[in-house]
Amino acid sequence: MELTSLYKTDAIKNKANIFLVFIFFLFFILVLRLWYLQVIRGDEMRNLAENNRIRIKSIANYRGNILDRTGKVLVSIKPSFNLYVTREDTKNLESALELLKPSVDLSQAPTMEKIKAYPSYREFLLRKQLSKREVAFLEENSIDFPGFTIKVEPTRDYKFGDLASQVLGYLGEISERQMSSAKAKTYELGDLIGQYGLERKFESFLRGKKGTKRVEIDAAGRELSVLEKVDPAPGYNLVLSLDLNLQKIVEKEMEGKRGSIVVLNPRNGNILAIVSKPSFDPNLFAMGISHSDWNDLIKNENHPMENRAIKGLYPPGSIYKIVLASAGLEEGIISENTTYHCPGYFVFGRRRYGCWNKHGHGKLNLNEALLQSCDVYFYRVGHTLGIDTMARYAKKFGLGSITGFDKKNEKAGLVPTKAWKKKAKKEPWQPGETISASIGQSYNLVTPLQLAHLISAVGNGGTLYKPSIVKSIRKYNGDVVEEFKPQMVGRLPVKKRTLQIIRRGLLEAVRERRGTGWRAQVKGVQVAGKTGTVQVVSLRKEWENIPEEDIPLKFRDHALFVAFAPFENPYLAISIVVEHGGHGGSAAAPIAKKIVQAFQ
Repeated sequence: MELTSLYKTDAIKNKANIFLVFIFFLFFILVLRLWYLQVIRGDEMRNLAENNRIRIKSIANYRGNILDRTGKVLVSIKPSFNLYVTREDTKNLESALELLKPSVDLSQAPTMEKIKAYPSYREFLLRKQLSKREVAFLEENSIDFPGFTIKVEPTRDYKFGDLASQVLGYLGEISERQMSSAKAKTYELGDLIGQYGLERKFESFLRGKKGTKRVEIDAAGRELSVLEKVDPAPGYNLVLSLDLNLQKIVEKEMEGKRGSIVVLNPRNGNILAIVSKPSFDPNLFAMGISHSDWNDLIKNENHPMENRAIKGLYPPGSIYKIVLASAGLEEGIISENTTYHCPGYFVFGRRRYGCWNKHGHGKLNLNEALLQSCDVYFYRVGHTLGIDTMARYAKKFGLGSITGFDKKNEKAGLVPTKAWKKKAKKEPWQPGETISASIGQSYNLVTPLQLAHLISAVGNGGTLYKPSIVKSIRKYNGDVVEEFKPQMVGRLPVKKRTLQIIRRGLLEAVRERRGTGWRAQVKGVQVAGKTGTVQVVSLRKEWENIPEEDIPLKFRDHALFVAFAPFENPYLAISIVVEHGGHGGSAAAPIAKKIVQAFQ
């Protein structure tokens, strides 16, 4: 009995010892774990704990305004109610989004994959520009949607819709490729960045700097108190040379048309107005453009997002006669008194090259040839000069190369030479091609901005200024950060007397009733100009004797006109291209008249 009791006592002691060892082992593991968490991963755990109670939130910055030359606001900011979500604070994000959909439009919201790729403790922009109804719903039901926050933030406001949209540009959400750039270190996914035009070119000045705040939150992610705050820094303002009133006029004149107008100040190269039609409303991008709207823009056959002023390529037509007349005078081929007879055509080899006036102009000198835009006169001059001499002068007049206004996006156009054709077409230059080239057809291609650049130099006495549109960059208080001075980039390769003869011919072209540009006449102002009518295709014979309005639009000629005013000391240089507009004298010259009248 005693032996049995002794065995039982030893068994109990053994079990107790095993239990004590087990307890000791558990405490050892617990202490080891605490040591690991507090010492090895102490900083990490401290940050995680802090993130459960304290968050760092960004404060939106105010993007700089864009102003016209008189200080009128073209682009500014306006308040927008934006919806954010912090994934970590939501109970079930996917279920919450499903509950929201009947009351909040989330059709353009980012994909779930994109949301989950973002840090769970950071606020993610889910939707912009909430309506008043949507804001009211979210405020009333906030308790049912923990982790969802409404912020009132600034958004871009293009006050005049599509006015100068291809120049002003637009904002868009920063892409992953842009995020990877070293310059984008201060951006976050969902941020807007300049994607086009001045918004892109001057992004670093316009953007400003975001602010931050450390806030204490509750279990639902609601803000309880602000612990620390760094205010955002506003962006700088851009002051342009654009004149809002004049810009409105040129926009109106091109409404419903395709083409471009550029108005320069020939005294310094400042752009006073620039329009490309059709255009687009950049507010679509500021609000978050839908897939359907984006597809409508990029698939539109009229290319509304293309800036025709710097990218549109057109034969210069009879405007090229300014270059040809200058080259003829400088090379001694003609003088102002040289006369040729125009029977309505010019025969070269087996081909007859017609004049726009098929009845002919008769005998005329250079001045009369310019004011009546006689093709035959310039066929003769061009044939004598040759294509390479013509090209040399054209290039010195600024054709065939970019003006420098927008080096990344501008097109250079084309001034053909024998060497160019041999390289590009693998064919020799044909003498008959010189005849067509002498009136601005053949392979010649220019942009509307180049034409404005050319006529500006003719108007101001021969100086080529780099076209510019930004006058200064300023702080919100008006202090100047940077000011842009006029840049002279060249001189026309002609003597003073040559330029006087050319200018006189352009004055007569508008002042005289016989002149092709007489519809640009303005009472009290001497306007000098040159028309151009560019054939798009060789018209079929059945269309030769029917009214222009009965010809299908796509086969009608382009209408061009360049002008400067007032004649003696011009402050306006104008280039107009109306695609399929017909004749330059009837379709483009009257627009120049309205521009001059508006700026008197």
